[in-house]
Parts: sequence; C-alpha cells; structure tokens
Amino acid sequence: MSIESDEPGHGLGEAVERLLTGLTVRAAGFIVTIYGDVVEPRGGVVWIGNLIETCRSVGITETLVRTAVSRLVAAGRLRGERDGRRSYYRLTADAQTEFAGAAALLYGPAPAARWQFVLINGPAPDEIMQGLERDGFAKLGPRLAMGTHPATHLPERVVVFDATLATQGGALKDFVDEAWNLPRFAAAYDEFLHRFGGFSQRIGDGSSLSPLACLVARLLLVHQYRLIMLREPQLPKSALPAGWPGGEARRVFADLYVRLSEKADGHVGRHFIDGAGRLPERTPAGANRIERLEALRADPI
Repeated sequence: MSIESDEPGHGLGEAVERLLTGLTVRAAGFIVTIYGDVVEPRGGVVWIGNLIETCRSVGITETLVRTAVSRLVAAGRLRGERDGRRSYYRLTADAQTEFAGAAALLYGPAPAARWQFVLINGPAPDEIMQGLERDGFAKLGPRLAMGTHPATHLPERVVVFDATLATQGGALKDFVDEAWNLPRFAAAYDEFLHRFGGFSQRIGDGSSLSPLACLVARLLLVHQYRLIMLREPQLPKSALPAGWPGGEARRVFADLYVRLSEKADGHVGRHFIDGAGRLPERTPAGANRIERLEALRADPI
C-alpha cells in the first residue's frame, strides 16, 4: 500500500474526500480506532508501516504517528517489538481488556442499565471526577457521581454503590435533564447522521469505492461513532427525550459498517502484517461483529 500525499482523502475518491471535509482526526485517537477495529480482532499486533500509511490517508503525518505511538507505549497501551528493521506494536493485556469492553458496546446490543453511585474519598477528587464524566457519569456533587454502567479504572479509595431504579416517567426525565447535558450528545449524533447519512446515500451499493476507500471510510465511521457512543450516558429509552437521535445513529452505523466490511477486510488481508506474516482477512471475532450488527440494522435500540 502506498499513498504519496498527506492530503486527506487523496486517491480515495470523491465520496471519502467529502466525508473528510471539515473533520479533524487526531493521531492517537485514530490509531486507537485502527487497533480496535482492525488489529485487536486479528491478534493485537501490527507493523507500524501499516499505521503510518493508513493514517496518511486521513492527513496524519508519519511524525505525528510515531509521536502518538510513543505516547501510547508510555501510557501502557502498546508494547513495541522488533523483527530485523521492522517495528511492530502489540496491545498490552490491560488495553486488550479495555478494547474488548468497548467492542461489546460498539458492535453489540445496547446493554441493560446498571445504575451506580460512585463516592470519591480522600484529597483532590477532581481528576477522578473528570474521568467519570468522560465515561458518561453525571456529577451530582464534588465527590458524588452517578452512571448507568460500571465504572472502570477506579482507585481503591473510591466507594461504589449499586442502585435500583424505582421511579419512571416524568420525574426520571426531569432528573436526567438536570444531571446530564443531553443536548450536547444529541447535537453530536445529529452531526454524525448528517455526515454519514449523506455518505451512505452517495455511495449507493459501494461498488464505486476501492477496498482502501472502504477501509478508510469504515475507520472514520467507527472513530466518529465511538467518540460519541462511549462518552454518552447510555440511558434507558424510558429516560430519553422524544426524538432522541441515538437510535437512528446506531442504525446508520450498523448498516454502513456491514456494507463496507467485505472490501475493507479484503484490503486488510492483502496489506496488513504482523511479525508472522499477513493478518487474516476474516476472523471469528470479526464475523461475530458483523452478525450482531446485521441484527442491529433492523432493531437498533
């Protein structure tokens, strides 16, 4: 695979070029997307050259890729390996566990709400609270947060309480409106639908897209969707306002992912490598994702 320009969308066709218009893609986040979508289901290790070329297609330079990879290594998410002159990077065990949890949300049915209160003991609670808010929790006080799913990576001084919801209807929606900034997530879903809904209409059956274009489009689809979906509170339908766009966004995500995957996976099998050779085009994990998304296309919520 060889792309001679760092211009976003270069050589990928008009549909993908338009998909990239006005989109800012950060190196570290996009590399995480590549690992989660392409590499983790295929063993968790890939040649850095594949990362560099794939990132170049969305306008991320080699220098930025190498810097981001170094930071991911320092953060304990990747581990470097060498084979001759080539460098490969493997997901650490902790990162694999984290990626598996994210994949269950992205490619599976919406989980049942599991309400939790998190109480932060000790000094300087702000950093922990900020992490909880990034994970979709609502800040109820300086030391108290509430969410609909188990929190991860919490220090021992934090106390977690499971809660049972005993209220429905208007009172619950009033609480949700006050506790979470739902308009922010609704606006993000609306933007996602505008961008990828338009792309879906432009590509038709996808026959005009090259395998590389399908892979890049699928990575952008996953990247933009996960930035919203993994941060929003994952509230049950009974707590959401009328006209909530999350369900339609999920349907568009599932439909496009399935439509793009045959060519995208074919490109991966022909061009991506680890220390043992080419990565497989298809895997049981990938097939399971497609099967679950096929079901979500008809029933997204």
